[in-house]
Amino acid sequence: MASMPAPSARAFGDGPVRNGKPVLPGWLLEKDGGGAEIRAPRLKFRTIWISDTHLGTVGCNAGMLYDFLCSVECETLYLVGDIIDGWVLRKGWYWPPAHNEVIRRVLKMAAHGTRVVYVPGNHDEMMRDYTGLNFGGVELSFEEIHMTADGRRLLVLHGDQFDNVMLYARWLAFLGDKAYTLLLRSNRYVNIIRRQFGLPWWSLAGHLKKKVKNAVQFISRYEEVVARAASERGVDGVVCGHIHSAEIRQFGDITYYNDGDWVESCTALVENADGSMEIIDWAAHHREMELARRDGRETRSRPQLAPVPA
Repeated sequence: MASMPAPSARAFGDGPVRNGKPVLPGWLLEKDGGGAEIRAPRLKFRTIWISDTHLGTVGCNAGMLYDFLCSVECETLYLVGDIIDGWVLRKGWYWPPAHNEVIRRVLKMAAHGTRVVYVPGNHDEMMRDYTGLNFGGVELSFEEIHMTADGRRLLVLHGDQFDNVMLYARWLAFLGDKAYTLLLRSNRYVNIIRRQFGLPWWSLAGHLKKKVKNAVQFISRYEEVVARAASERGVDGVVCGHIHSAEIRQFGDITYYNDGDWVESCTALVENADGSMEIIDWAAHHREMELARRDGRETRSRPQLAPVPA
């Protein structure tokens, strides 16, 4: 991967300048905190997509997300919506220190040369009023066209535009959000009990989603609709989030990519230097590390990757 460019004045907005160069804020020079294990060397990718982190909620796996961001380097980082959960924060403030660490890590990546593009979703739709602007080196955009290293054009957007519930029954979406929040709270207590028995993190919400027939059918229809819309736009593929279901599927000439979430699955979509794409399952990586630690084994240097369809 090409070497990272030096931070520019643009990355720091209208901050102080000395001898024609921006004066770096002190926290940018600090070592990363939060107790995360920073692996050396970091995993290097051309591009990384993450979405549906839902910072500001009890379901957000901020510690695992921070660990992931400290373990990777990339030229471009896409934040594909629902990064901050405005729906929940409007009802009551929840913002533990781990959520600050995630924000700080993203800003440090932007300051040190990573292009960071924030494509807001429905839970952080308040940020859509600011698309076209740049905050601390983070570009806000309603959607993006990403050019891969092998010359493919990918439409990047959150994906709530194609959710019939969001479009035609917004009240039902809010009702479903309340039920989902309750499920995530239950998930938290389940994992507290699992930790007491030395068991790794596990997603109750993700498990139930895979078992419920209607949820599986909804996901399948959603993927088809998004792929059809991408075909009409004349691109080669589409990257989205929204439904918390990481996937790489082929629909005719269109490749559909969903980067998953950091509530249920803890996954990210990555592009390698040659343009090939993979899904990183960071939760599975942590489970392997924990089992290896208990068994006294060495772990793989790379995390588990989702299979890519032929």
